[in-house]
Amino acid sequence: MPYHDVETADSDDLRALQDTRLTNTVQRAYENVPFYRDRLDDAGVSPDTIEGVEDLQELPFTTKEHFREEYPTGLFAVDMDDVLRIHASSGTTGKPKVVGYTETDLGVWESVMARSLYAAGVSPGDTVQNAYGYGLFTGGLGFHDGVEALPATVIPTGGGNTERQISMLQDLESDAFASTPSYCLYLAERAAENGVDVRDLPLSTVTIGAEPFTDPMREEIEAALGVDAIDVYGLSEIIGPGVAIECEHAQDGLHVWEDHFYPEVIDPQTGEVLPPGEEGELVLTTLTKEALPVLRYRTGDVTSLTREECDCGRTMVRMDNVTGRTDDLLVVRGVNLYPSQIEAAVLDFEDVAPQYRIDVHREGNLDRLELTIEHHEEFSGSTDALADDVQDRLADVLALRPDEVDVVAPGGIERQETGKIRRVWDHRE
Repeated sequence: MPYHDVETADSDDLRALQDTRLTNTVQRAYENVPFYRDRLDDAGVSPDTIEGVEDLQELPFTTKEHFREEYPTGLFAVDMDDVLRIHASSGTTGKPKVVGYTETDLGVWESVMARSLYAAGVSPGDTVQNAYGYGLFTGGLGFHDGVEALPATVIPTGGGNTERQISMLQDLESDAFASTPSYCLYLAERAAENGVDVRDLPLSTVTIGAEPFTDPMREEIEAALGVDAIDVYGLSEIIGPGVAIECEHAQDGLHVWEDHFYPEVIDPQTGEVLPPGEEGELVLTTLTKEALPVLRYRTGDVTSLTREECDCGRTMVRMDNVTGRTDDLLVVRGVNLYPSQIEAAVLDFEDVAPQYRIDVHREGNLDRLELTIEHHEEFSGSTDALADDVQDRLADVLALRPDEVDVVAPGGIERQETGKIRRVWDHRE
């Protein structure tokens, strides 16, 4: 039973809704955002020529650079008097991307988050511990409002403060936990150090997002916490978390709430739209946003789409788990690779924990690739032999042999308080 009838809508009915909402969005963007008016004029496109989704490819792309060029509010389609909330990206690579929400936008966000949580297996009346960061980051408040709209009980623990997180899980018997995948593993490590086995607690579901992860890492989380780990997807530029989520029934791709966010997958080099099943860069268009309508936003996330109906009965398109980012691509000695490819290869080894660090140096004119991994606590073999096996495996899978593999003890790779590890250090810049 879905949270909303639209989740199982007939394809023709859904397309009619998308067509109407897209034409309204293009009109709003053209009339109220000078950036889009100039972009559409330059492309020789007017709102009158866009009659529905079939015409979407006539629209130009929007990129994160455009958000920075129009900083802070140049992409807003409403006056600031109509903006009820502001969020922003971290801005670690330059100007932050500032996003705004009207009252209607916040209502849409609550709705898609409640829908997402329900699909993940969270029921009205459950208790959800929200360990996403509150503040300008969209994760904390996005989950918070969605839990309350479900309605369920939210514990706003926020990021970090791991000892208290563990206490809250025990004392308030939380049914669900929301955080990054890295923090789930960090929580399990710290709980074990304190003599707490999270698997003995009532916790049954964790919703994980905000960073890419592989299936082996998900399996590690599920085994360590005794839960179902459900992948959730979103990004501030579109709305925040709640763009898509896996269902508890199948965990076979993320249902994109395409009555609000229309997805495409393109070839990142040519911009050509790819057919279902082919992997490329995810592009999203908002269909109902008032304050910040976004046309064909290049997310940088690598995935694929499928239109096959899910076992749960939902008919909306599903996207595969994000396997990496187009801007995370490393070129080492002429070989293209994503960090997620390295992660997937090394986690084929039962003795390797899902924590790693990649360092790339340039010595003279030559690239040097170094990999640091952690072994499991139960591992009692030779770290040198394990390092050799990992080197051989990567050479077979990636056609690139790391110059050095260092196997360290659990916790040997530096964590932030949130449990996150910076995976890639490219020292060539």
